[in-house]
Amino acid sequence: MKTFALIVVIFLFSCVSPKNNPVEKLEISTNTAGTGNAIQLEFTKGKAFNHPSMAVWVEDLEGNYVETLFVTQFVAKGVYGHGQLSPGKWDSKPGEARRPATLPYWAHKRNIRASDGLYVPSPENPMPDALTGATPLGNFRLNSRLSGKMEGKFRILLEINQAWDANEYWTNNKFPGDNDYYGSLQPSLVYAGMVDMSAPGEPVYLNPIGHGHPSGLDGRLFTDITTLTTAKEIIRSVNVQIKN
Repeated sequence: MKTFALIVVIFLFSCVSPKNNPVEKLEISTNTAGTGNAIQLEFTKGKAFNHPSMAVWVEDLEGNYVETLFVTQFVAKGVYGHGQLSPGKWDSKPGEARRPATLPYWAHKRNIRASDGLYVPSPENPMPDALTGATPLGNFRLNSRLSGKMEGKFRILLEINQAWDANEYWTNNKFPGDNDYYGSLQPSLVYAGMVDMSAPGEPVYLNPIGHGHPSGLDGRLFTDITTLTTAKEIIRSVNVQIKN
């Protein structure tokens, strides 16, 4: 009887679906040498998530850029999974590429211009390794620090974009001949939330506030996002906490 009971327990345990188990989150740590506020960002992917590029950064309440906390490696280094052979033509192998439409709002906020006139990082002038990481394959937790301490209130922003993400409005023929647009289609989506150092442990959810320029020509924020569809489903939720 004991043997039979043990077999039943083992059988029932083996039938538990992995979907019922907690989903482990990838842990990413950046700017570990920072001496300022410790920030934890929790990212839960949406149903349209498929290897997006993203950047996370800090601004003051007047919209002045303070510093970057995280940027995915392809953008940070200017070397992508598909290198650029010529305008509008892509290699099947990794290589250097210039994609100003990927994260234009962050790139112009950062305000570092490359030798070719673009504001996205280049292979000649990449982002520091301490702020970069491979594109997460799913849910993740970002642990980072500001370089110096900030008081009062400030904003955390996240810009995200998925390559070749078309819909009925953002189509291949919307801007004929614009090769920078072709690599993006639906433009980047920008999220933001305000944190308050008087309530450091309270989670703050980031919400969409607009999209970047569809070709990355400038750093404007376009607040009408009604034409975006699957771009809004890359993220299910994202929140930040200031950790003591």
